[in-house]
Amino acid sequence: MKGDRRDAFAADAARPVWLDLTQEQLDDAYNQIKYAPNMPQILRRCASNSDIARRRLGAPRRIAYGPTSDEALDLYVSAAANAPIAVFLHGGGWRSGAAANWGFAAEMFVHAGAHCVMPEFVNVEATGGDLRPMVDQVQRAITWVHGNAASFGGDPRRIHLYGHSSGAHLAGVAMTTDWAGRFGLPADVIKTGLLCSGMYDLRPVRLSARSRYLRFTDEIEHEFSPQRHLESFTRPVVLAYGTEETPEFQRQSRDFAAALRAAGRPVELLVGRDYNHFEIAETLGSPHGLLGRAALAQIGAR
Repeated sequence: MKGDRRDAFAADAARPVWLDLTQEQLDDAYNQIKYAPNMPQILRRCASNSDIARRRLGAPRRIAYGPTSDEALDLYVSAAANAPIAVFLHGGGWRSGAAANWGFAAEMFVHAGAHCVMPEFVNVEATGGDLRPMVDQVQRAITWVHGNAASFGGDPRRIHLYGHSSGAHLAGVAMTTDWAGRFGLPADVIKTGLLCSGMYDLRPVRLSARSRYLRFTDEIEHEFSPQRHLESFTRPVVLAYGTEETPEFQRQSRDFAAALRAAGRPVELLVGRDYNHFEIAETLGSPHGLLGRAALAQIGAR
């Protein structure tokens, strides 16, 4: 009898729960440390390089875009007038991360003649696993940028959105937002998007161990899966991933790009050879990096 139970348990553990992945494999595919053991080192480097960048640029303006302590943004101002605006959404599995640790990317934008905005937002551990407050804050941060662009020399007609990991997911959701209907903004308020190493269909995420801290419903899964709202992607979007990322993070970008392409939407897919999930994000800080070069092309920098 005990042997039968062990055999049944082993059979269950070997059964695929998503595509050809078992539960353990799927959990690992949404756990970055399994594929990027140097994650702590890279995140420390991003933070220290951000400190160095701020010493050269000066401290950003810290501005509230809402009433809570989470609703603030770092604004790095360029000397250019009526300049394009780069909005960057940091990652962290929806439950960690800070705008200050990505300030290194602002230096490239500022020197290229663009303002750079890095919003903070609540994490899901503070919302009981609910993604909706985070999405709402990102939308209101972008609304603030559009409404206040003239106050810091920005062009509200040239807002470009960037995101990494869960920040890329949030950026994808932002690109599906009904900006005219919900916020009274131009439907094309986001001119381009660059989404790196994100999640665009939440079904496998819901099946993974991330559901232990994310509270999914069928409605949330559908509403916040950008791949299910292809009709909303009327503006050009660049997707990127590294070949050393988890198999699911690679597949998410490939499948989303293929779906957009099949729907006739403007999309480009970049593949970073020999980069893992965190190493590829660092390339946004260099005009010669994979992401940096693509970002500068989007804002029209030479």
